[in-house]
Amino acid sequence: MLQLKNLGKRYKTGDDALKGVNLEIPDGQLVGLIGPSGAGKSTLIRCVNRLVEPTTGTVTLNNIEVTSLSAGGLRKERRKMGMIFQEYALVDRLTIMENVMSGRLGYMGFWKSFFRKYPQADIDEAFRLLERVGLDHMVDKRADELSGGQKQRVGIARALIQDPEVILIDEPTASLDPKTSRQIMRLISELCRERNLSAIVNIHDVALAQMFVERIVGLQMGEIVFDGAPDELTPDVLTKIYGEEDWEATIDEVDEDEDITIDEKSVEASI
Repeated sequence: MLQLKNLGKRYKTGDDALKGVNLEIPDGQLVGLIGPSGAGKSTLIRCVNRLVEPTTGTVTLNNIEVTSLSAGGLRKERRKMGMIFQEYALVDRLTIMENVMSGRLGYMGFWKSFFRKYPQADIDEAFRLLERVGLDHMVDKRADELSGGQKQRVGIARALIQDPEVILIDEPTASLDPKTSRQIMRLISELCRERNLSAIVNIHDVALAQMFVERIVGLQMGEIVFDGAPDELTPDVLTKIYGEEDWEATIDEVDEDEDITIDEKSVEASI
């Protein structure tokens, strides 16, 4: 279980990005984090693995208090926290396989990691993951030759090869077209179920979140103003999170999307 207690972040400017956030995410739950720009979504995700240091409060992952760890302890604990980035964070000159295998570097000693002497079991797992995300036919292709959807799939495989206990996902569809965005969110949802992984997805697309996550947390000005099921996102709730807008149109769009049947194999072959 991931637990955030009274989590706060104040920047040097005096701005409070997070204000006493309390959140519990059980194993296997996929949570969508929504809210307007500047609400604190990315800050929250980065406070979990201390890419951003919280000002107050604690982060606990399966009884380990992340916020109290030393630098060495934090490096070890981060192995349990996979991260998928909006801009992919791949090394362009490396192959797909090399980028995925970099997810194992935290488990290796200095010299083995320097020379990339990976155990055969790790290599075998990388092949299995690349097959699962639909990229097993292009393992030797360089990252800079990939489409956005393919790069995000590499990022997913790299996070999973860490054998994490939680996945932190920062706007995974922001740079993708609508069709590819659905494919990526569907893949993330399926993999979390298969591995009983908890995950937090920072996502701007409310309709997409409603389609693929089981719980939605709404942030406004660094505070949680909604925590519930996707079907509880009424126009009044969306107004509370984002402000005045014609939210009926967004809800209608979700209802219509749920009636669409997609041929998964033909969809995946197109990216």
